[in-house]
Amino acid sequence: MSVLTKEITLAHSPDSDDAFMMYAIAKGKIDTKGINFRLTAKDIQALNNEAATGVYDISAVSFAAYPSIAKDYMLTTCGGSFGDNYGPILIGKREFSEDELSKIRIAIPGKLTTAYLTLRLFHPDLNVVEHPFHEIIPAVASGEFDAGLLIHEGQLTYKELGLKKIVDLGQWWHKETNLPLPLGGNVIRRALGSDLIRQTVSLLKESISYSLAHRQEGLQYAMEFARDMKADMIDRYVSMYVNELTVDCGSKGCDAVRLLFTEAYRKGILSEPVQVDFA
Repeated sequence: MSVLTKEITLAHSPDSDDAFMMYAIAKGKIDTKGINFRLTAKDIQALNNEAATGVYDISAVSFAAYPSIAKDYMLTTCGGSFGDNYGPILIGKREFSEDELSKIRIAIPGKLTTAYLTLRLFHPDLNVVEHPFHEIIPAVASGEFDAGLLIHEGQLTYKELGLKKIVDLGQWWHKETNLPLPLGGNVIRRALGSDLIRQTVSLLKESISYSLAHRQEGLQYAMEFARDMKADMIDRYVSMYVNELTVDCGSKGCDAVRLLFTEAYRKGILSEPVQVDFA
């Protein structure tokens, strides 16, 4: 039985993978059963900050931002981006040893990103500066920074400027844990209530499954959000971060999220343990 017409605010990033997942909802390809989704697209750092004040009913966030909003939000089991033996990449004009890393300036895309949390797990003593994620590659290439932490499509394009990989944090995490690296997920407001949460999460999952089943349509929609990327690069990026773990993260994904927070607490990055609730 459908609920009465209800407006749900839903925020996602303008990245190709997020846009691809939202295609069916945005274009009315599925029956939303009385729920009217009002969509907003903003960069992930803005969404991390706005989630802290409860701006949206559903929002994409970096997993690293979840501990500060866990009181008001649950994580959804669908819509997550996991790097399975790949992930954010630390790059430079040359390679640096682990000892050298503590002596250089590193551009990061935001202190609430999971990429930065993972970098701290990898190496706790670093000199970092927040910098817009889409400007990190040229800033490293010009010498403004010695190294940069890449998220989003930059993971696929940095070699075009002759930059070198220092470490792939997804590969490092997999070697340490044998689990995928949780990067970004969706949170849903607890106050919506269990029935509406259950129905809304089901619709999100249906939207992701629709895009995977109608891939070319979904990719065409995602291209509207792409940052001057070619179609084949968008296809490759979406393939990396929209997969079976995105449809449902399952026990493997849930275990990875919990371990990420456990390790952050164990190493003193988080001040208290995190209770993770999935919807």
